Amino acid sequence: MNKIISDKVINRLTLYHCILTDYIEKNIEYISSPQIAELLHVDNTQVRKDIALLKYKGKCKVGYKAAELKVLIEETLRFKTVKTAFIVGAGNLGMALAKYDNFEAYGFKISALFDNDANKIGLKLNNKEVFSLSELPKLASKFDAKIAILTVPRVYAQEVTDFLIKSGIKYIWNFTPTVLNVSKDVQVWNENLIGNFLQFTVNHGV
Repeated sequence: MNKIISDKVINRLTLYHCILTDYIEKNIEYISSPQIAELLHVDNTQVRKDIALLKYKGKCKVGYKAAELKVLIEETLRFKTVKTAFIVGAGNLGMALAKYDNFEAYGFKISALFDNDANKIGLKLNNKEVFSLSELPKLASKFDAKIAILTVPRVYAQEVTDFLIKSGIKYIWNFTPTVLNVSKDVQVWNENLIGNFLQFTVNHGV
């Protein structure tokens, strides 16, 4: 698909993929758009529009073949294209992300972690080694890594970001509560954990 897909559609397609995986594991061959819509509490029309973007049609009164739709989503979102990434900051969050095995199912391969704490350098977690941050430029070149997951303390976020950019990193998944200052050729995705939490609690009266 040459057309750019919006962030919201991509997010919904990944949720559809999770549902399809569950259906396939339960040996359920077909799934309908109303079933997907009910599980996600969204409008059925939206589900049909999203799937129509994939140029895929289901069977009338039967639905979509789960295995076929799952593969099509994987192809559209490029699950099979391996994207090498580094975790920068081997604290609790960085370690937790390193332990998450499902990233590779989506083509996201975390090859190493980096930290400046001498007590952490050399540790291995889930077959991933923690290296000194000074080693990152060399390893970025070796693995052709362009993506960094930033989980350092807030006070070091901008300084480390500047170092990452000089090391050839072009995409930063930012888990720090900091708005990073980067050049136009560097893309930052801010994972606003607190914002997401407050959005849920405020909107639902928690």
